[in-house]
Amino acid sequence: MKLRPISYALSFALALSACGDADNDSRSVTPTSPAPPTEAAAGDPAATSVAAKLDQIYAEYWEAWLKLNPLRATFVGDPRYNDQLPNTMSAEHRQQEEAFLQRWLERISAFDASALEGQARLSYEIFRRDLESELEGARFPGWMQPVNQFRSLASTAAQLGAGTGAQPFRTVEDYDNWRARVAAMPAIFDTMIANMREGMATGVVQPKVLMAKLLPQLDALITTKPEQSVYWGPIERMPADFPRADRERLTDTWRGMIRDELMPALMRLREFVAEEYYPAARDSVSLAALPDGAAWYAYNVRQSTSTDMSPDEIHQIGLAEVDRIHGELRGVMSELGFDGELTDFFAHMSSSPEFIFADEQALLDAYNGLRERVDAGASALFSLLPAAAFEIRPVEPFRAASSSTGSYMRPSQDGSRPGIFYVNTHDLPARKTWAMEALYLHEAVPGHHYQLALQQELAELPMFRRFGSEIAFSEGWGLYAETLGKELGVYTDPYHYAGALQAELWRAIRLVVDTGLHSKSWSREQVIEYMLANSAASQTQAVAETERYIAIPGQALAYKIGQLKIRELRTRAEQALGERFDIRAFHAEVIRDGSVPLDVLEGKIERWIAAQI
Repeated sequence: MKLRPISYALSFALALSACGDADNDSRSVTPTSPAPPTEAAAGDPAATSVAAKLDQIYAEYWEAWLKLNPLRATFVGDPRYNDQLPNTMSAEHRQQEEAFLQRWLERISAFDASALEGQARLSYEIFRRDLESELEGARFPGWMQPVNQFRSLASTAAQLGAGTGAQPFRTVEDYDNWRARVAAMPAIFDTMIANMREGMATGVVQPKVLMAKLLPQLDALITTKPEQSVYWGPIERMPADFPRADRERLTDTWRGMIRDELMPALMRLREFVAEEYYPAARDSVSLAALPDGAAWYAYNVRQSTSTDMSPDEIHQIGLAEVDRIHGELRGVMSELGFDGELTDFFAHMSSSPEFIFADEQALLDAYNGLRERVDAGASALFSLLPAAAFEIRPVEPFRAASSSTGSYMRPSQDGSRPGIFYVNTHDLPARKTWAMEALYLHEAVPGHHYQLALQQELAELPMFRRFGSEIAFSEGWGLYAETLGKELGVYTDPYHYAGALQAELWRAIRLVVDTGLHSKSWSREQVIEYMLANSAASQTQAVAETERYIAIPGQALAYKIGQLKIRELRTRAEQALGERFDIRAFHAEVIRDGSVPLDVLEGKIERWIAAQI
């Protein structure tokens, strides 16, 4: 399920390589055993045999995939490869990855899956489709653009090496594992530079505006004093029970590692970007401006939405949704007795000091208080809940300026690391009080924490499904969760409901501006102007989000497309079942099988409806 070896190893797509704390654990995780056999065609021994063989293949695939992608293994809480970091930027690794995908596609293609049903059929279809899709995407040279302000090895390594993230630092072995992993980083940085030089020669380069934002991020990581580096964190928090000899050895090792390896590699990257790459970077911002860019964007759209919709279709849906939500907001204005135009209301929400948190702690306290209120109302809507806990933490300072307002990192596989809801406290006046309820519902409960944490706890599913993600499903669920606020007992303040509408409006605007940027030749300035004219977004938010869409074309389309499909299916079920409709049962049916493509979701909800009649 979109388990891209390269992109997932070095980006935030599925599991943010974000901070944790002492909840990290280096205890051993044994190789995963095959999942329990999934149901096949009822009473068909041949289908049952095929399903069992496919389950074994999925288990073998997962083990091979983690070995190929040790950083991903760390993210899911499997420590067996915590000392390894292959050069995923190299041509050799790209060839190895493509051969890997082709080999597993050939293996499952040897089976006749026509008689499979239920989970067995679902797993086969998803596995095959995702392998085919990944192979299709291999034609596009994303490897020539390995860094931007939104994702790069530099920021990922900093989060891991800070000592509070997915990389565990509890035992002496943990420290030695990270030391071994760091030894591979300078060569990877150098390969990234070489790849970008190839991009410069072929016209596949990043926009200048993104590189201008990357440079301050690199500057924030570079220091001449190892003790002031973000990488020094594990030494500051070294467990007190380490033997004295190990404490002294590790302290000396860390000082040399930072001074002699990490800082020079970062400085080489920074110097290259500033002196060679930035001058060669492009003034355009559209993916379509690159060679084969229109096809590249169309591929991204299919990947993101799990549909065959064209960029133009999505653009028109976005325009219609913007108009609809504007109408809803005018209703809130009437309720509040607010005189003026919609733009005046936006200006009031953006500028009034009553919507500003006093300080960072006040923001965090407000989220923790909201957590209690939402938990109290969730049982009326949900019967299927994850066992894993989650925490609320601020985004780390070194990446806060370019990060989104909030994000979620799923728990580790072994339960040693909880889920984490990251709240951005940078530019505090831009983090409005009216935005917090919708953001919490999306990122935490009942949004990503319910869906993603529950998914990886579904022990009967193959591992590739437990830890995979169809972004239109997961982000669609997150946005759908925002719409449940009144049913959960929040949005009681009209301004907070307006904030929820504003958040939904923001996702509708994404359909307009992402397609505008990459298929209709909109400029960065046009996008910012459209956002400011049609929402209560601050200048800071509009700029950061615009540059996000430039950095990861198509990704932002998933939210609204997925939410519209889930809402459509709920309406269909309500109309078909009438008084027999059970919202708890509906929600359980949507999320009980983990993340699935939207057409698969539609088919299973239709079968569920038919079974209730």
